[in-house]
Amino acid sequence: MSVEKYLKPEVINQIKRLDLRAQFVVKGFLQGLHASPFHGFSVEFSEHRRYSLGDDPKDIDWLVYAKTDKYYVKKFEAETNITGYLVMDLSQSMAYTLRQELTKFDYAICLAAALCYLMVHQQDPVGLITFDTQVRDCLPPRSKRTQLGNVLAHLANLKPQGETNVAKSLAQIAAMLKNRSLVMVFSDLLVDPSELSLSLKQLRHRGHDVILFHILDEAEVNFPFDGSVEFEDPETGEKMVVDASGYKSDYRKTVADYREGLKRDCFKSGVDYVPLDTSMQFDKALLGYLLTRRAR
Repeated sequence: MSVEKYLKPEVINQIKRLDLRAQFVVKGFLQGLHASPFHGFSVEFSEHRRYSLGDDPKDIDWLVYAKTDKYYVKKFEAETNITGYLVMDLSQSMAYTLRQELTKFDYAICLAAALCYLMVHQQDPVGLITFDTQVRDCLPPRSKRTQLGNVLAHLANLKPQGETNVAKSLAQIAAMLKNRSLVMVFSDLLVDPSELSLSLKQLRHRGHDVILFHILDEAEVNFPFDGSVEFEDPETGEKMVVDASGYKSDYRKTVADYREGLKRDCFKSGVDYVPLDTSMQFDKALLGYLLTRRAR
């Protein structure tokens, strides 16, 4: 099977156990890194960082230099470990899909499971926080192998329902977390961007690194509707009939502008923004994580 297939949502959907899904995605991702221009990146990810001014030249790993033609130094134990929190939006809107194999929620769960697998493999402590209108549950971070089973069991039992308040929940999380952490948020972000921006700034102000995985259904991005269509808000139940054909170009522009605005706000706040839709391979999201970790 080609590396690409390991990372396609429709292939992943055929695997029913979440632990096997996570392994499948990570295996494909690491194989892809190995075969790509990022070759050697996975070596650095686990044990090395780029040499920078002020480092002792004695710490340069010449074996890695011979392979990559770049200078790397061995990481010390204190530098290597980061504490990560997977932060999952439980709102009903996350259960939506039109024509993809995975709902937004399925996609988010699979991505979170793969990241958990990567972090535990690196012996990084990882925990899980769930929220809707407020924080609902918090699994404290651990780096032991058994933590993978704990987090995946919890993820596999989650059900999206009801309304959400992303900004309020993230502000709660900023107040909860005592030590500097990597906060990975999985949400469709159907929220007021100004409120979201404020809560992200609170997280950053407290010293946390943040990756925002903005997950939309492929149909929410491309709007493949024509004629008169009735839409229903999944969280409020409110219905509206729309002339989809006439509305299509305006809708697509609104979504593109919204994502571009979020990207801009995140850049200003030092937050990593990863826009995704449910038709995308998982490697884009995992590479977003890897680049953030590398920057640390």
